[in-house]
Amino acid sequence: MAKFKKNRIDVITMGCSKNLVDSEQLMKRLESLGYEAHHDSDNVRGEIVVVNTCGFIGDAKEESINMILQLLEAKGEGQIGKLYVMGCLSERYLSDLKSELPDVDGFYGKFDWNKIVDALEAEKQQKCSALNWERKLTTPPYSAYIKISEGCNRFCAYCAIPLITGRHKSRPIDEIESEVKALVAEGVKEFNIIAQDLSAYGSDLYGKLMLPELIEKIAQIEGVEWVRLHYAYPVDFPWEVLEVMNRYDNVCNYLDIALQHIADPVLTNMRRHITKEETLKVIEKIRNIVPDIKLRTTLMVGFPGETEEAFKELVDFVREVKFDRMGAFTYSEEDDTWAQRHLSDDIPQEVKQERLDILMAAQEDVALSLNEQMIGQCVKVIVDRIEGDRYVGRTQWDSPEVDPEVYFPINDTDYDEGDFVMVRLTQAYPYELEGELV
Repeated sequence: MAKFKKNRIDVITMGCSKNLVDSEQLMKRLESLGYEAHHDSDNVRGEIVVVNTCGFIGDAKEESINMILQLLEAKGEGQIGKLYVMGCLSERYLSDLKSELPDVDGFYGKFDWNKIVDALEAEKQQKCSALNWERKLTTPPYSAYIKISEGCNRFCAYCAIPLITGRHKSRPIDEIESEVKALVAEGVKEFNIIAQDLSAYGSDLYGKLMLPELIEKIAQIEGVEWVRLHYAYPVDFPWEVLEVMNRYDNVCNYLDIALQHIADPVLTNMRRHITKEETLKVIEKIRNIVPDIKLRTTLMVGFPGETEEAFKELVDFVREVKFDRMGAFTYSEEDDTWAQRHLSDDIPQEVKQERLDILMAAQEDVALSLNEQMIGQCVKVIVDRIEGDRYVGRTQWDSPEVDPEVYFPINDTDYDEGDFVMVRLTQAYPYELEGELV
């Protein structure tokens, strides 16, 4: 006897925030057809379950496959009905997945998942009424990701993203404006702007870099409290966007700019099209234009040919440049990338992991030192949740999920999630701060 719930659809998202936006758009369309849509539920029991997969690196692919296998087992036990798979993994490995996982009811790529909606429209004999960009938010109701483009033209040696998502494709400015205005009307205050390559926005659609113009238009929309920029590329950076940051208080003094490495031989092999000297000049110029900006970056260890000397150069770079926020990961050889075709994955996994641990330990020292310098400052904080007798929130310099949080005691004033408050910082740790309401 079936245990799943009729007319319920569960959507499970693997991977990045760009995937999350796709899931949210799918859920909005499904709800317009009369389905009850749930996201990342602890109790998956839908008549239909959709897994939005990630195919970026080995660990992410393995996690997606394990989720599919787990759900196939649940399907066999009657706990769920049909199982559909969409996203980057099925975009890249469609024939292999169909062959190896025949019990999956349908596979859809990164860009054709609307066929799920088409099939259900036919089944329901009604049309989806949702606009292309409309979404059912899975994030807190005051915060949303805005995806401004797909794809990437950089073709870094290690990266499979262009092979999965294709070349860079910007969304029109007016469409993005409409999306932001609609979300503001729903109560969203914080907008995290995302793309695979933020720097290239507009180059394909308008023939020039248009990120500054886009961010200025978003900043001018009444009700937009915070705008935060993610995933810029250091080459061909649109410098005018920093002037927009200076002009508008609601454009956060925050930039996520992935640098990957600093040693010239590694940067050359990575095909990053930038040198150490040029990288340092980019960082210096950003900080000169926006003095109180906080930079987040992502670095990679264990790329083929990374010598001990090159790795030491990377650690020294982290200690000297002092990134406010940093993530790092080990190199993973990906099918059909330039690195996979031309370079030998010559560094043992245990060495990669050891280097990652050393690098993150260096960053932990940097993060603690920088946070200690903030003690005594009064900062604007958005309330994310309540934990026991404390509020937990973030500053303008902290993105959801990945950046530090601020903890401060509840007082006589009641605040709701999404409220902005002023907090005096009193205690610092590497990845969190404590304070008190002002």
